[in-house]
Amino acid sequence: MKNVPGVILVAAILGAVSLCRAEDWGQFRGPQRSGVSSERGLLQQWPEEGPELLWSFEGLGRGFASASVVDGVAYTTGMIDKAGHLFAIDDAGTLLWKTEYGPEWNKSYPGSRTTPTIDGDRIYIMSAHGRIACFERSSGALVWQVDTLEKFEGKNIRWGISECVLIHGDRVFCTPGGKDATMVALNKHTGETIWTTDGLSNPSAYCSPVIQRTGETHVLLTMVQDLFICVDSDTGKVLWSIPHETYNDISAVTSLVHGRHVYFTSQLIGGTKVALSDGRQVWTSKALDCLQGGVVLVGETLFGSSARPEDWVCQDWDTGEVKFREKILDSKGAVIYADGRLYCYSEKGTLALLKLTENGAAVVSSFKITLGKHEHFAHPALSNARLYVRHGDTLMVFDVRRK
Repeated sequence: MKNVPGVILVAAILGAVSLCRAEDWGQFRGPQRSGVSSERGLLQQWPEEGPELLWSFEGLGRGFASASVVDGVAYTTGMIDKAGHLFAIDDAGTLLWKTEYGPEWNKSYPGSRTTPTIDGDRIYIMSAHGRIACFERSSGALVWQVDTLEKFEGKNIRWGISECVLIHGDRVFCTPGGKDATMVALNKHTGETIWTTDGLSNPSAYCSPVIQRTGETHVLLTMVQDLFICVDSDTGKVLWSIPHETYNDISAVTSLVHGRHVYFTSQLIGGTKVALSDGRQVWTSKALDCLQGGVVLVGETLFGSSARPEDWVCQDWDTGEVKFREKILDSKGAVIYADGRLYCYSEKGTLALLKLTENGAAVVSSFKITLGKHEHFAHPALSNARLYVRHGDTLMVFDVRRK
């Protein structure tokens, strides 16, 4: 009996550790690029005015890049005087360093697009002009850079390349859309070319790839202009492809992999679920025709916003059956998921907390983002019970830890 209090204390400590489990968000759409975080112990409802604003940082310049967060430090990009800059901001909102990386997009919808990808002590970005660069995470010093449009004879696209590069093993993968080089693999330490997709020359389409293990190899999955492709990550061989015409050549939604299948979607065309092994179609539906806000898979339910008429939609993963379709927010937008709640950021500036129900989805809490200016296009990020929201030149960090 003398040991009982100690056992109870240890159990309580372990329970608290489990409750407050933290996780880095080191790339676009989170650890697996799925928009889903495994963090627990988060607020299930917000105060009327929203969760506590811990800090905000102004001066990022124009841009739609999300934040990547590792060890409490947030990294993002922005355009100041037509030049792109990479920022590192600590967990108190203090600028650690800022590095210029070259020209950024100053035409239609001006600003940076690329969310940094963090890998160990390095940071990787790709500008809207197709220049990929590697930096030291501690100082922001440039390690190497490659102009992929020039090197691989690629042509830029209407609103500028908007890809967030993918790291796996010793390689960095990107999609310059060049001649026999729709996708390429570079050595992440030096920038030297490892392979290109010989025989495939489709332009890029604003999409960021995912990687998935299948049997003895890993495959890359992404949308390019007019195609959804599956590429062997070791060799660059195109294993299979599916025709996928899009509206305005925009295919900006990162695909979702679950079990032996992969799902992809685009504006007006809608979503398709196919077999990972050979691209065989399981079902297709126009209901969840997401433009750029991403889709999450919660259990066996797909959730996201349609482009027109801007409904928010729940679909069954197995069958594609529409479970729910309503205008529950003021606009379409971006979505991520953690601890039983959906975090939705509309393109009209409403930040909302939703829960899935038997009938679909319901708004639990919502408030308006008032800091920053221009378009509300950046995807939220979540790390260590902190919600990172980018609006134009301002990054906001909210405390969403359950007290």
